[in-house]
Amino acid sequence: MLRKILATIAGIIAASLSIYLIETLGHTLFPYPEGAKPLDMEWIKNNIDLIPRGSMISVIIAHGIGIAIGMFIAGLIAKTSIIPAYIVAGFMVVATIANWFMIPSPTWFYIADGISVIAGFLFGKPLARRHIYGKIETIRS
Repeated sequence: MLRKILATIAGIIAASLSIYLIETLGHTLFPYPEGAKPLDMEWIKNNIDLIPRGSMISVIIAHGIGIAIGMFIAGLIAKTSIIPAYIVAGFMVVATIANWFMIPSPTWFYIADGISVIAGFLFGKPLARRHIYGKIETIRS
């Protein structure tokens, strides 16, 4: 049980960290305009059209990759259950949807981000399953 809790926490941390790193890279490659206040939520809400498309695309990519990495780490640590990986994915999906409500964005962003999140789950699930063993695996053998 403790291993599953640790796997879930580590998966969420890994997902969050990878999202942060990819978004930071995107914001570095596609910088905000002069005078931008990227840490001010009100500025972002009022000036979403000034944020470079490349920077927004890096956020979309980060969300998908973050879920996959988080699920992979959760499966790697849990060893006997896929549940921690699913919890990580669920948590990250909820966080992504919360972002949608906090930061109004263009419709294309919501669609692409939704597709990215689904893709991240679909890639993350087999990555997590690869490290799961137990009764299911011994029945197949």
